[in-house]
Amino acid sequence: MNITAKLNDYRQSPRKVRLVAGLILGKGAEQALDILTVTVKRASDPLMSLVKSAIANAKANFNLNVEDLYVKSLTADNGAILYRRMPRARGVAYPIRKRISHITLILGVREEKAPVKALKSPKVAKKKITK
Repeated sequence: MNITAKLNDYRQSPRKVRLVAGLILGKGAEQALDILTVTVKRASDPLMSLVKSAIANAKANFNLNVEDLYVKSLTADNGAILYRRMPRARGVAYPIRKRISHITLILGVREEKAPVKALKSPKVAKKKITK
């Protein structure tokens, strides 16, 4: 079961958002919130609200426990690009690309795995050492 939350048209480049996304990928939902609270990057606040939204979706719609949730997937894709111009020397205009991100968060549910029986180590044949 996957719980999805989206943030469209976030005005920061996807490359910068992916830096923060890599910190919480695969972590538990509560641990991801803890990491985002101490992260100094600008993308941490919108990602924190996105994780909180996904947790609220899991509680309200599926009655899931927060301890069982983890960040399964977090993608920051390109959105529309706003093109602006900056005047430069000799009357030349240089382009400025203001990038927009579409962020998609998928929370997964960790399932309890049955304990695996310990495998017996194979017996190693001992060679006789002759002198």
